[in-house]
Amino acid sequence: MGGNLSAVVGVVSLVTALAAALFAVVRLRGRRGIATATQRATYEVLHTAGLAAEPLRAGLTTANAAKAARHLRALVGAVGLALTDADGLLALDGRGAHHEAQLVGAARRAVAAGRSTVLGEAELHCDRVDCPVRGAVVAPLTGVDGRVVGALLAVADGAPAPGLVQATLETAHWAGNQLALAELDSSRERLARAEVRALRAQISPHFIYNALTAIGSFVRTDPDRARELILEFAEFTRYSFRAHGEFTTLAKELRSIDRYLTIERARFGDRLQVRLQIAPEVLPVTLPFLCLQPLVENAVRHGLSRKPGTGMVSIEARDAGTECHITVEDDGVGMDPAALTAGIAELAGASGDPGDDPGGHVGLSNVDERLRSVFGDGFGLVVETGLGSGTKVSMRVPKFHPGVRAGS
Repeated sequence: MGGNLSAVVGVVSLVTALAAALFAVVRLRGRRGIATATQRATYEVLHTAGLAAEPLRAGLTTANAAKAARHLRALVGAVGLALTDADGLLALDGRGAHHEAQLVGAARRAVAAGRSTVLGEAELHCDRVDCPVRGAVVAPLTGVDGRVVGALLAVADGAPAPGLVQATLETAHWAGNQLALAELDSSRERLARAEVRALRAQISPHFIYNALTAIGSFVRTDPDRARELILEFAEFTRYSFRAHGEFTTLAKELRSIDRYLTIERARFGDRLQVRLQIAPEVLPVTLPFLCLQPLVENAVRHGLSRKPGTGMVSIEARDAGTECHITVEDDGVGMDPAALTAGIAELAGASGDPGDDPGGHVGLSNVDERLRSVFGDGFGLVVETGLGSGTKVSMRVPKFHPGVRAGS
């Protein structure tokens, strides 16, 4: 009995050992299948490039250069790597700090000439017996429009080999592209802020004058109504002239529009009718700041102000799967389609209100350009109009888009 038990235990132990061995083989084969040596190397390069790209896309500053330098050194495979701008050294990772003056001088020459160069021991002479620096490769960093904005220097512990030279030139070209993208992003943000400022300047003289006039007419006859309108006006201007955020939500834009229409109804009375049809699920959708409001203002100012009798402004926002579809429509005097094709900025004379602000329709062009800039050319405004037939302006807004997030 004892012998049989020992035999059973031995068989179980053998099976367990074989199972463990089989598991180990399967796991090892699984690892081979998941990532070959080439795939792992590719991943490492792409991962390192991504780590370097993030600070470079924020601009060529001392802090960003310090964050990017060690990742760029890993990409190049150099014992040291330095980044400079047109004025001097921004960061140096690894060896070569005691050659700063020589490296910066070479970088300035490369920036001025716009050409790469290879330095040998003669150009990097050193009195230190234990100095490991034997050469360097200097490559200019080219930003927007081919303008040289700095230099990338790879330090070598021997004569710079062709592989190091090529790696340095390619990495400098890639880094320059990241800096160019950073400059373009910054220019886009400045342009967006300038466009919003233009809209604010357009809103303020016309609307503020009419709003204050309307409020003033109620001060004696209906003080409570005047007080209510002052509060609405204050909230409207606070939103319109806020100093932060390139984007907002549809809900916030609609709240501001409601305040605007409250004040305009005080001026027009029953002549101005409003119809809203908003799907609740699209209220959180993010869109460019002051994107919808100018469309409503144009509908009132250019569509209805010269129309005899009652006029209707309709605002609709529908859920369309991955998009939100928004329309602003009025049954006012309309516009000349021929003038529309010639340019929205020139439509004021065809709006049916020759005494109105000649820059009024610039808001439509402004909104169209900002929508296309943020979401792509397929997301501009669509305008349907005709003289005496009213105007309908439509837009499509993606529910989610990279880099688009509403401010606080």
